[in-house]
Amino acid sequence: MIEGTERRDFAEGVADRGLTLRERKKRETRQRISDEATMLFAARGFDQVTVAEVAKAAHVSTMTVFNHFPRKEDLFLDRIPEAVELFTAAVRNRPAGESSSAALRALLLQLLDRRHPLAAVSDDFPYFWRIVLDSPALRARAREGVEEVERALGDAMAETAPGGDGPGPRLAAALTVAAYRAVYVATARRLLAGERAADVADDHRSRVHAAFDALERALPGIG
Repeated sequence: MIEGTERRDFAEGVADRGLTLRERKKRETRQRISDEATMLFAARGFDQVTVAEVAKAAHVSTMTVFNHFPRKEDLFLDRIPEAVELFTAAVRNRPAGESSSAALRALLLQLLDRRHPLAAVSDDFPYFWRIVLDSPALRARAREGVEEVERALGDAMAETAPGGDGPGPRLAAALTVAAYRAVYVATARRLLAGERAADVADDHRSRVHAAFDALERALPGIG
């Protein structure tokens, strides 16, 4: 994704702790490949760039690219695994007595405060979204990514729910993802229309709160 130095954000900094030198090198290689791919996609469009060209720009083999990114679309939408990890960790690692809803609300507000890419609030993001909108393959992969987050979140909620697995946690996960998607898309549309991130941040925060207030009213027993 196009984030510049924002890639070195709090989530990745935490994730780097405890990694071996080999693991750090693999992470750095993955980052370099994604960065080179992003520059090529931005310059020429996603559908006009081949994986072989990305590999050449990153000074690795095509096989190495696919070792890190199973699909070409994942070179650009490389935050999907991080989204899965952050959402599920918020649920699984929440303090005793805290609901899944409260943990996820806190996560999304923290992402906003950090101007994390998954919060959508940045003046750089319209550039990223336009590349996605121009590519049917990227749009399809983005939809799949939302479904992956929903499934993983449903698993995490089911594992930690007092009643165990069942329709309740899965429904809660689906509604939570849908609610945040609505918030995210509304912010994206305003930025694409030319508004500045500083002008939409407070409204984004308010809509996160409103979304979770509505979820908790609709599902009082949520996680």
